[in-house]
Amino acid sequence: MELGYEIPARVGQTLDEICTPALIVDLDAFERNVAKMKAYCAHNNIRLRAHAKTHKSSDISRYLIEHGGACGICCQKLSEAEALFRAGITDIFLTNIVVDPVKIDRLVELTKAARIIVCVDDMSNAKALAAAAARAKTVLECVVEIEVGHMICGIPVGSEMVGLAQFIDAAPSLCFSGVQAYQGLAQHTYEYKGRKALLDAAIYKTREAVALLKAEGLNCDIIGGGGTGSHSFETASGVYNELQCGSYIFMDADYFRVQTEDGSLISNYEPSLFLCTTVISSAKPGRAICDAGIKAQSVDSGLPKVYTPAGVTYVKCIDEHGVLTDPDNNLRPNDRVLLIPGHCDPTCNQHDWLVGIRNGLVECIWPITARGKFF
Repeated sequence: MELGYEIPARVGQTLDEICTPALIVDLDAFERNVAKMKAYCAHNNIRLRAHAKTHKSSDISRYLIEHGGACGICCQKLSEAEALFRAGITDIFLTNIVVDPVKIDRLVELTKAARIIVCVDDMSNAKALAAAAARAKTVLECVVEIEVGHMICGIPVGSEMVGLAQFIDAAPSLCFSGVQAYQGLAQHTYEYKGRKALLDAAIYKTREAVALLKAEGLNCDIIGGGGTGSHSFETASGVYNELQCGSYIFMDADYFRVQTEDGSLISNYEPSLFLCTTVISSAKPGRAICDAGIKAQSVDSGLPKVYTPAGVTYVKCIDEHGVLTDPDNNLRPNDRVLLIPGHCDPTCNQHDWLVGIRNGLVECIWPITARGKFF
């Protein structure tokens, strides 16, 4: 029997009518964030390839390309890229490495109908990609991922890196497009000096890599990296020509701990993503229980911050419940509490829908297109 409750809200409903826990987007704040990054990139003459791992939404991806100045999007997993491609996104940079032969065949198939770019940091992987693309009679764009301090993927800058790029450039079924130089550790390094030290080292290595490649006649169309927490450094370097920011559209509690040189917060960006939760119990004085626990959010970067009401703190996360301190005993069952997630990316991956709110009413409901696409 169809009950009609497969989505948390309907267009035109109020906040109090949304079934919780639900992810809601303040559309006005979201649009201001998008406009700020677009203006920033235009002013600094740097491309933006917005990262979709933040939201996993085809609706948001289209909005960022059509209205946010993005030249395309980034994805982190192949199935994520496939889901967004099926929804009409046709310029995708897979900022990761694909080694499984089955996945490689799926990857090269996408190139027949879209611009697809992938990272490589290993010669055997490059050869496998070249063979698969040749079998499929297509050409796959590749960037060499370099180690700039992130300590995950990436080939060290040097002769082996140059050799890998030369192989890609010479392979008829591959196209050398540049370098990937992302310093992920810097994004949430709160203290300015520590973050600057990480970026100084990354920029030095990136500049060296580009110079070595240029000396061999290899020019980089893409010199990519930069996230919400670091993009001002990559922009100012004069080396990078493409940013990969994602979280700026939403922000999260952890990003609001990152500081500028004078100790203020890094961001001109606003929180626009909220976990809407409902108080289900206030039986004990000074405490309330809400319906958003660990199954509704990621707490890898810490607990969420209560946005409204004032004076309330989220102090403990259980499977299906959250514990709130309420010193003034203002909360009552069925009250709504808005939380700023601790980490927006994995929190989005735990939901099927984003509920867009404007002027207190539901304006749109976006499916999280690539939710659960981590293979």
